[in-house]
Amino acid sequence: MRLHVADHPLIDHKLSVLRDQGTPSAVFRQLVDELVTLLAYEATRDVRTEEVEITTPVALAHCRRLAEPRPIVVPILRAGLGMLEGMTRLLPTAEVGFLGMRRDDDTLEVETYANRLPDDISGRQCFIIDPMLATGHTLVAAVEYLLGRGARDVTAICLIAAPEGIRALEASVGGRADVTVVTAAQDDRLNEHAYIVPGLGDAGDRLYGIVD
Repeated sequence: MRLHVADHPLIDHKLSVLRDQGTPSAVFRQLVDELVTLLAYEATRDVRTEEVEITTPVALAHCRRLAEPRPIVVPILRAGLGMLEGMTRLLPTAEVGFLGMRRDDDTLEVETYANRLPDDISGRQCFIIDPMLATGHTLVAAVEYLLGRGARDVTAICLIAAPEGIRALEASVGGRADVTVVTAAQDDRLNEHAYIVPGLGDAGDRLYGIVD
């Protein structure tokens, strides 16, 4: 497993505003959208392309385009939906699947309550989007779900990540697949309630309000 912490002054600036508890929900949503587009640029450096020949107004040109099969973007409901537009802005021809997962606040275990994915995603580059990598339970479950359907190239894009979650994902995946985590920051730790410290609070609540 690989970890890539994006290093860019605009990412640092936008993340600082996201962390601020005084940032209103509308501004928070806009900044998530902008930040995801910047992270998506980093995450798609190895997206597969193929050579094509096109005709410009002047001459023939040999160029590169996204190869088939196209990538698939998988937001984790519900908070991942707030990242979808920023991701598809950069990959407008990607297919979009969905995974509905929620964590039990008492046991911290994850259950899958909804999915909208092809039965076979062998050979597809998959991009999971979820704002927070905290305990890692949700992302581990999502990656395992994709691996179970044939995926072997998975990139997770998270706004922030905790060391505990990174270690949990690395231990789960091992050498079974090519998995990369792209994030704007690796934070210090989890607190006793499994919240990332210093973190940015509950991303889903700050995006959409507190009603599940």
